Amino acid sequence: MTTSLRQWQNLTSIALLLVLWQVGAYFAGSRLLPGPVIVSSALLQEITNGTLMWDLGISLARVGVSFVVAMFLGTTLGLVLGRHKQADGWFHPWLVVFLNIPALVVIILTYIWLGLTESALLLAVAANKIPSVAVTLREGARTLDRDLAEVAEVYRFGLFKRLREIILPQLAPYLLAAARNGLSLVWKIVLVAELLGRSDGVGFQLQTYFQLFDVPRVIAYALAFVLCVLAIEAMLFMPMERAVERWRR
Repeated sequence: MTTSLRQWQNLTSIALLLVLWQVGAYFAGSRLLPGPVIVSSALLQEITNGTLMWDLGISLARVGVSFVVAMFLGTTLGLVLGRHKQADGWFHPWLVVFLNIPALVVIILTYIWLGLTESALLLAVAANKIPSVAVTLREGARTLDRDLAEVAEVYRFGLFKRLREIILPQLAPYLLAAARNGLSLVWKIVLVAELLGRSDGVGFQLQTYFQLFDVPRVIAYALAFVLCVLAIEAMLFMPMERAVERWRR
């Protein structure tokens, strides 16, 4: 599929979504489902008064820190479990348990134990994501080519060169999958954590406008966050995906 064709399909899909949104707003009524024009107006007002940009920046910072911590710890744990069967045997039940604990429970318990603090929020969000990253990278570590590892041994590659030349290129698809899934999960958990225990951020504003039954602004804040995530996808993950595809060829 050529790049121009894919871009045309994306634009057409977005246009169709806007049309369906407007049709749904027409039948549901602007009170329950405001149309794109009303939401855009609310979004512009929030941008103009500076509230949205401030809270959006705070939430994105929390997403970034939690995401980096979860990816680093989850990747490290996944590599260890994937390469050492004994460790995997011990920690596999733990992963299953933590994968199935609801994120809301982890957030509530962390706030109870550590208080309504910034560190508690970041810890709760990262803790929710680490197990899924570890599971993904564990599967990737199990597929590492042993022949390439032997070549690295023969030529006496150092640790960093072995990571750069042998391990990371093979793990790239798994890292990309974990990062994409991680970002989609982390930003949702951050909003819930902000709603429950913080006095700023997009989650806090969503709670405020929910109490006021201000549907246009609820959708406007959600839309702003989604647009930021889509921008990250276009500027970071898609170029990474193309690089991985070139390497695999």
